[in-house]
Amino acid sequence: MSGGALSVGADARAGAAAGWDEAVRRLVEERARIALGGGEQAIERQHAKGRLTARERIARLVDDEPGAFQELMTFAGWELYPEAGGAPCGGVVTGLGRIHGRDWMIIANDATVKAGAFFPITAKKVIRAQTIALENRLPTVYLVDSAGVYLPMQDEIFPDQDDFGRVFYLNARMSALGVPQLAAIMGNCVAGGAYLPVMCDKLVMTEGSGLYLAGPALVKAAIGQDVSSEELGGAAMHAEVSGTVDYREPDDEAALRRLRSLAAGYARPYPAPWARDRAEPAPPAADPAGLEELLPVDGGARPYEARDVIARLLDAGPFDEYKAEYGETIVCGTGRLGGYPVGVVANQKRVVRKQGRIEIGGVIYGDAADKAARFVLNCNQAGVPILFLHDVNGFMVGRDSEREGIIRRGAKLVNAVSNSVVPRISVILGGSYGAGHYAMSGKAFAPRFIFALPSARYAVMGGQQAASTLLDIQAAQLRRQGREVDGEVLEELRREVASRYDAALDIRYAAARLWVDEVVAPRELRDVLVRALEACADAPVAESFPLGVFQV
Repeated sequence: MSGGALSVGADARAGAAAGWDEAVRRLVEERARIALGGGEQAIERQHAKGRLTARERIARLVDDEPGAFQELMTFAGWELYPEAGGAPCGGVVTGLGRIHGRDWMIIANDATVKAGAFFPITAKKVIRAQTIALENRLPTVYLVDSAGVYLPMQDEIFPDQDDFGRVFYLNARMSALGVPQLAAIMGNCVAGGAYLPVMCDKLVMTEGSGLYLAGPALVKAAIGQDVSSEELGGAAMHAEVSGTVDYREPDDEAALRRLRSLAAGYARPYPAPWARDRAEPAPPAADPAGLEELLPVDGGARPYEARDVIARLLDAGPFDEYKAEYGETIVCGTGRLGGYPVGVVANQKRVVRKQGRIEIGGVIYGDAADKAARFVLNCNQAGVPILFLHDVNGFMVGRDSEREGIIRRGAKLVNAVSNSVVPRISVILGGSYGAGHYAMSGKAFAPRFIFALPSARYAVMGGQQAASTLLDIQAAQLRRQGREVDGEVLEELRREVASRYDAALDIRYAAARLWVDEVVAPRELRDVLVRALEACADAPVAESFPLGVFQV
């Protein structure tokens, strides 16, 4: 791999390593807290009912091997809904789980969190998991144990296009497109939520569970009918009378064995053309753990060489860099990752000196936008996935940039990324700001997966610039109100504004709202990316690549 790596002093490396050790330790601890769901007492109540927790069910469903379950959206709901006691993990556990060696999307209600009720973020998380499954043609299994919509927040859950109802829409669309779906009711399944498992290919239900549009209390209130839960919607009734349930099982363990047996009955589709070209995976040229020495843990501006990052992610072997001497603030090239062919678009973070001018690392200049746009076209022509590595401040501004057509050239890149039909996977390594975030296949541009390191920052602009802008606005408001704005007032305002903005920059803030699919440690990143490519491998690639009006 080419490119002059920057030398990093021993003290700097030691400091970076210590900072990353602390960041990774915190990440592990927070994941462990989230895994407790509603807490130990709620777990005990679940066990007292003779039922397993969501994560216990998943552990028994997937293959017995390390890494069989790759959790996604762990931080959903982080620090949201404090008035309701919070919603750890959004009240539902989702991720890629290997069953008989094949990845399935697993969606499991966590009954320890408000009896598995749907908060707004719960619905959005299920929708995101279904969207990933639909785009990648991933078979899906639902482990249902939910009391339905969290009624105090029904107005934020029920009505909109991307709210609760979208779950059933995607359920039906996945079925129509031939995406396998299995469901097991392992507790409550009430009201509108009852439609989801019934629209799956096959439905399993355990004894003691309930499936009904309205529970006994609501039936009594609505039509005056006295009926027991079992008579109204128990497993025996649905297996023997309504015919709604395909398989009745005595308990969770038996239901999970049944699901594994049913999953084995689905033939695996023919891989996408790019996936058929998978070579024998090779380890990277450099240790992936070395990312922690390269990348600033605080998402700061310390420069690093993008090619050094690429060398720690891709398989060892040729990296065919595209236009290496042109548009140098973006590095583009092709190599292999986990044996799969892949294109890479990465922001260069070192200063570029060329032809009498200095270009700032992390900034997209006109020539870099041109190069990246053409490279995206090339990847679509070759039919290979694209990996975007974000550490971007945005597009270059100023008189010279405007005269060079930065808007037109940036629009070209945005168009190419928007209309790209090959799988795109994005990783936010450091900052991902403004329109640069969009151009690098940000969340709004529907990458198949989007991951972030704990060092990631995600906003319309960097903290310092934003704080300065917001400070000016607030100071002007105070002056219009006739208040004196002296140095002391300005300093207090600055601290308040910076604190508020910094809280929103924390990647956990983004992950809580599902702006990223998972926060991963640098040492995990390569394995997570390989798993993501494996998940993309069975989805067909569209044949056409329309571009519409393309700026030249």
